[in-house]
Amino acid sequence: MKDRTLEIWFVTGSQGLYGPEPLRKVAEHSAVIAGSLDADNSIPTRIVSKPVMVSAEGIKRLCEEASCAENCVGLILWMHTFSPAKMWIAGLTALRKPFLHLHTQFNRDLPYSSIDMDFMNLNQAAHGDREFGFITARLRLARKVVVGYWEDPEAVAEIATWGRAALGWHESQHLKVARFGDNMRDVAVTEGDKVEAQAVFGFTVSGYGVGDLAHRMAAFSDREVDQLVLEYRDSYSISSDHDRPDSLAVAARIELGLRAFLVEGGFGAFTDTFEDLHGLGQLPGIAAQRLMASGFGFAGEGDWKTAALVRIMKVMASGLDGGTSFMEDYTYDFAGVPKVLGSHMLEICPSIAADTPSLEIHPLGIGGKADPARLVFTAPPGPAVVATIVDMGNRFRMITNDVEVITPEQDLPKLPVARVVWHPQPSLRVAAAAWIYAGGAHHTCLSQVLTSEHLQDFAEIAGLELIHIDSRTQLRQLRQELMWNEAAWR
Repeated sequence: MKDRTLEIWFVTGSQGLYGPEPLRKVAEHSAVIAGSLDADNSIPTRIVSKPVMVSAEGIKRLCEEASCAENCVGLILWMHTFSPAKMWIAGLTALRKPFLHLHTQFNRDLPYSSIDMDFMNLNQAAHGDREFGFITARLRLARKVVVGYWEDPEAVAEIATWGRAALGWHESQHLKVARFGDNMRDVAVTEGDKVEAQAVFGFTVSGYGVGDLAHRMAAFSDREVDQLVLEYRDSYSISSDHDRPDSLAVAARIELGLRAFLVEGGFGAFTDTFEDLHGLGQLPGIAAQRLMASGFGFAGEGDWKTAALVRIMKVMASGLDGGTSFMEDYTYDFAGVPKVLGSHMLEICPSIAADTPSLEIHPLGIGGKADPARLVFTAPPGPAVVATIVDMGNRFRMITNDVEVITPEQDLPKLPVARVVWHPQPSLRVAAAAWIYAGGAHHTCLSQVLTSEHLQDFAEIAGLELIHIDSRTQLRQLRQELMWNEAAWR
């Protein structure tokens, strides 16, 4: 599904030396490729063909225009012919949008029987893109390079993946995160430099008293609360043991107040903590779950970095089948093939539910409030990725791990929360050690939609250090990588 309101600009480089007829063909070929990519529904935005660039002045003008265009999330740059790269310096250094360098050519096959010098002069991407590649490397510019024929499904898939990362970056530039209360007291990893985060990611983080939320909750009528409770009853299974109208009404009022506060303030993500609940009858459980299901980012215990990441990853995954949720490595099963049980106290997004969730009300045992309502379910099996962002003091580090979600080997009849069971790659022994060596947080975002490539592309755009743990990870090499990264970032 495409977002037709947002655009990636397709820009082709050449030079005036070739004369009008070859440049006409360059423009024609460029429009055909852009049109083909625009018609491919795996690419999440429109692809808009732009005029062929033949001068430094034109390139700089286009890059400045792209930087200011609110609906432009990035550019695809391709050198159909040789395009002297000094022409690109002023434009590229002014560009504030991410770009992908597509190394392709209009013709797939070499026309052995008819090839002549006119064909050679026109189809020079093989060395035109290398000239462009030098200047982007010389300028130390972040970019993704995709090599392959423009109709090749593998090349298109790489473009689509980068396009979703560009969507996430676009969202990050506009995202507002609301914090109700502060971080969970004495916890280290959920802290961080919010000023530096705004400089690096673009998103803002603002704190509000829980009383501000309670005030907004109080503005809703009992009739509005009753209507939302009816929606709960229509959407989820509720056994007689958990059908407690008073508790459901408290949960519904919290959801109404939260949703209104976030929408009216233009927030895309939020956090809360069970240590700051004054004015709330129970910890937001089903409210946080349903808000995540409708696209908001969330993380518990004041973890604003993860809340922002959940929102960004949800935007990156928009239109795809599958779910993305706030997550936490909660406990292990060391029997057989060791595995992780992921969960949280209450707040796992039902977008990752295998079946219709049940709405249940149980004691929480923490926070000192009434028993909260929550949705209980199990995630379906399949590949997934978990990701976190931590503040290392002199830079932000993203850590990702490829995992395989499995069906639990046994029922969990007394576990009153949503849950996911997975095998981390390459093994729990290696993955957990690697995560800990890298300083990874206990809070993550789990996605059964996105892949590590989506997150690698986002990290490249954002200028983040990336530590990726996959089936090939070896601890000795990973520890060397961490040491080299420390030297490089210093």
